[in-house]
Amino acid sequence: MDTGSEEQNAQFDNSAERDKTFHQLEKRLIKQARYRLTEFREKYMRPALCRLESALVETLTAKGFVQVTTPIIMSRGLLAKMTIDESHPLFSQVYWIDEDRCLRPMLAPHLYYILKDLLRLWEKPVRIFEVGPCFRKESHGSKHSQEFTMLNLVEMGLPQELRQERLQQLAALVIQSAGLESFNLKTENSTVYGQTIDVIAGKDKIEVGSAALGPHALDKAWRITAAWVGIGFGLERLLMAKENNQNLAKMGRSLAYLNGIRLNV
Repeated sequence: MDTGSEEQNAQFDNSAERDKTFHQLEKRLIKQARYRLTEFREKYMRPALCRLESALVETLTAKGFVQVTTPIIMSRGLLAKMTIDESHPLFSQVYWIDEDRCLRPMLAPHLYYILKDLLRLWEKPVRIFEVGPCFRKESHGSKHSQEFTMLNLVEMGLPQELRQERLQQLAALVIQSAGLESFNLKTENSTVYGQTIDVIAGKDKIEVGSAALGPHALDKAWRITAAWVGIGFGLERLLMAKENNQNLAKMGRSLAYLNGIRLNV
């Protein structure tokens, strides 16, 4: 799409020439946006975020993963099992509904809760995933949002020596399903999991996901001893990487954008 970057960086002899050029640019961008809105209405009909979610669900269920849906409201006690209490850096980013309940800032506590029973009831390995909204009082910026969509997938009960290989396979599965060509893995530190493995993708090397391996110190609170691989992906970040776009707001739930297209045109 023509964004007018050439005109934005141009030099002008006078203000009249500048104003004329930018007026022409404005008209062209409005025309393009209206064309894209018409194309969306007639061809796609569903936002890219919804289409991505459907593609990921289809891919993962075809590979033997079972989709689960858990409550958006989370208890203080479940966060505490993830070591997130008043002293934790993430605690100040939580949206509290009342003294004991909040909007979930992550999917992991509820998945842990389900897995402790599924490991007892189902033959191993147990493969589950969830896609859904999470909420954090994130710092403002083009790459952060207070409401975002997460995909968390977990495979528990696999041989411990296969965890790293399986991590590579599962990351590739999601990356390819999202329409991205390649990715890199990078070791990082997390305030919740300690050492994690970030998934980096796209032309601008965007962090689109974060992985952890178990057994992990957090497992003890859930009485889980199985070896596991888990990865959490931000769907809006996957779209950013695919579209080479730096604005997370355009990719997610919005009143200003529809399928990444501004409505005030």
